[in-house]
Parts: sequence; C-alpha cells; structure tokens
Amino acid sequence: MSAPMLSVVVPAYNEEASLNETHRRLTDVLSGMRIDYEIIYVDDGSQDRTAEIIESLLAGDDRVRLLGLSRNHGHQIAVTAGLDAADGDAVAIIDADLQDPPEVIPEMYERFREGCDVVYGKRAARDGDSAFKKATAFAFYRALNALTDVDIPADTGDFRLVSRRAADAVRGMREHDRYMRGMFAWIGFKQKAVEFHRDKRFAGETHYPLRTMLRLAANGVYSFSVKPLGAIAALGFALVCAGLLWLLTLMILALSGVGGLGLNAVAAMMAECTGLILAALGIVGGYAGRTYREVQNRPLYRLARREGFSR
Repeated sequence: MSAPMLSVVVPAYNEEASLNETHRRLTDVLSGMRIDYEIIYVDDGSQDRTAEIIESLLAGDDRVRLLGLSRNHGHQIAVTAGLDAADGDAVAIIDADLQDPPEVIPEMYERFREGCDVVYGKRAARDGDSAFKKATAFAFYRALNALTDVDIPADTGDFRLVSRRAADAVRGMREHDRYMRGMFAWIGFKQKAVEFHRDKRFAGETHYPLRTMLRLAANGVYSFSVKPLGAIAALGFALVCAGLLWLLTLMILALSGVGGLGLNAVAAMMAECTGLILAALGIVGGYAGRTYREVQNRPLYRLARREGFSR
C-alpha cells in the first residue's frame, strides 16, 4: 500500500524576502520523508514580488501549486483557500515566515500515521516576541477557554497537520469570521500536540500587529461563546440593584436631614452606567454584525489565478 500524499498549505502575504528560503527548507524536509507531496502557496493579494517568486518556484518544481486571491482577504481566509484546494490524504499548514520550522513536519506526520487526525504545534518557547505579546497571549488563551465549552489548546497557532477527514470537516464550516484553531478544536477526533521552539521571523515585519491580533481574538470569542451575552444580562441586573440601593440611600439621607451626596456623585454614577451600557451595546453589535455577514452569504474569497493543479 502506497504512503498517503501530503499537501502543504503555505499562506503568504508580502513574503518576497522569505519565500525562497521557505521553499528550500520545505523541499529538503519533504524530500527526506520519501513521500508524495504537493506545496500549495496561497498569495493573499500581496503587493510585492511574492506572486512572481511563486511563479518561478512553480516553473522549477512540478509539485508546486499557486493560488492567487483577488485581494488581501486575511490569513484565516488564505488558509481556508489552501484547504479547499488540497488533494492530500493529510494536510499541513505552515506560514511562509519560517517562525514555525518545517523540520517539525516529519514528527507531526508520524503522529498522523499513528492515527491522530489533528496534530498541532505547541510553542514551548517563542523567540522575538515581546513580553507584552507573551503575557497577552497567555491571558487570552486562558480567558477563551473559560468562556467557551470547546477546549482550544493554549499556546498554539495555525501550524498543524491534519487528516483528510479533519480537513473536510473544517472545509464544511463556511462562516466568514474564522478562527481556524478553534474550528479544528471544535470538530473533535483524535488530537495531539507536538512541542517546538518558535523562531523569529526569517525576514520582514509581522503581519499580525496588535489591531489584527485583537480582531482575531474577538473572532475566537464571538465564534465559540455566547457567555458575553449572559454577562450583559447579569451586569444589567447588578446595575438595577445598585441603582435601587443608591436611590434608597439618597432617600434615607434626605429624610434624616443630612442631605444628598450632591450632583457630582449622581453625574459620576450616570457616566459610569452610560459607559457600561455602550460597552454592552458594542458586544451585542459584534454578534449582530457577524450575523449580518453570514446572512449576506457571500463567497469567502475569490481566486484571481489557479496554477499547477491537475484538476
């Protein structure tokens, strides 16, 4: 019986400085595994020479595939496009910046051969990340698991290797605001971690600044938890109780002749309540906005080009 074919999905956005080295290391690793494989580079609307470099790789290697998205759709959509196109019995997902080392793929593949459907990379150490980023990542994963009923592994990214049935299960989930690591956790099946040392970017600057990280974190919460809505109801009840107690206190002080606590105290309480109300509306609006995008039912992405595929 022949060995399963491995598809490797590599999303890339403005990675001209890294791609040649990424391809060299990937092919060194995959050739050493002595398996049939394909490498699917997904150009996520890059503005540099990323597409041109992938074209040169395609010309020199018949195992290279190119998907060009019509514009920058974001990392999670680029990964989705690669999954949609992958033909392998197993699919590996790795970024083009070489922070996740290709040399870990053989160990992931062995866990797959042993029967694991999802083998995810767990960061034992993170080079190049600031203390702030490490602290916020630590806090986020713990808070997310406290909010959701899905056990999303901490200290993981999108670097993983999955079986065909796991890939197909996630491919069937077509929500627009995607949190892929949560989606792979949600499908279940047999899952296992492989620890690795995360390196600095090989070249260039991160495409995950704070704003993008916050958006991804919000997708994780909104996609896998409705507990914030319950928290709003609890907060509203607490504010009603606090308001009644405040009113009762003012009445008692007025009847006793002591007088109220002044307009400044009342204004401060009103400002605090207004802020809490607006924050609650923002949370509800987050759910409403995501519902609106799903109702529109637009395609997740559009391809501008598709090359190197046999079908």
